[in-house]
Amino acid sequence: MNNNQSKLSTPLPTREGSGGGSDIILCGVGGQGILSIATIIGEAATKAGLYLKQAEVHGMSQRGGDVQSNLRLSTEPIWSDLIAEAGADLIISMEPMEAMRYLAYLSKDGKIVTSSKPFVNIPNYPDEAALQQELDTLPSVKLDIDTVAKDCGNPRGANMVLLGMAAPYIGILSVENLREAIATVFARKGEQIVEANLKAFDAGVQAGASNNNR
Repeated sequence: MNNNQSKLSTPLPTREGSGGGSDIILCGVGGQGILSIATIIGEAATKAGLYLKQAEVHGMSQRGGDVQSNLRLSTEPIWSDLIAEAGADLIISMEPMEAMRYLAYLSKDGKIVTSSKPFVNIPNYPDEAALQQELDTLPSVKLDIDTVAKDCGNPRGANMVLLGMAAPYIGILSVENLREAIATVFARKGEQIVEANLKAFDAGVQAGASNNNR
């Protein structure tokens, strides 16, 4: 039985609108760049010769709705694209409440990497102090990724900051694998965009290392 259950006093509201491997839940709010993170991890896995399965993004992908996707990487064939409860090695979340929504899926040795900044677009959003306090009791890395992205000169690069924070915990892929994938995915947008996203990613790697809560 999985003991990872949210202890917040009220249920989390819904937003309208195998061999060596890594099972990852990506989550956040529509418009925050979850799909780009999935694309980069997928590109890195493909280049590394890994097996990959990704469940389709579920939820309301337009701006403001909660979205999530299962991403499974392995050195061996993968038969299902879905992650079982207590089976996720990593939850990567663009929004703290969304990280808590999938807590039951986190394995006993798993890690949460999340933005610390709430996206409050619903009236019954949980108490922020209680949310942050609960995250502090969990094996998590959290950071105000929007501020880090702005400090990098790339205010739209918060998702790349988050990916950088998560990179050391993906395990089956190296930081350099992910850097190369960022360069490939953004190549068509030009060298300036590639460099801006790599800068945000590198800032996330560095900042995440100093914000690790066990």
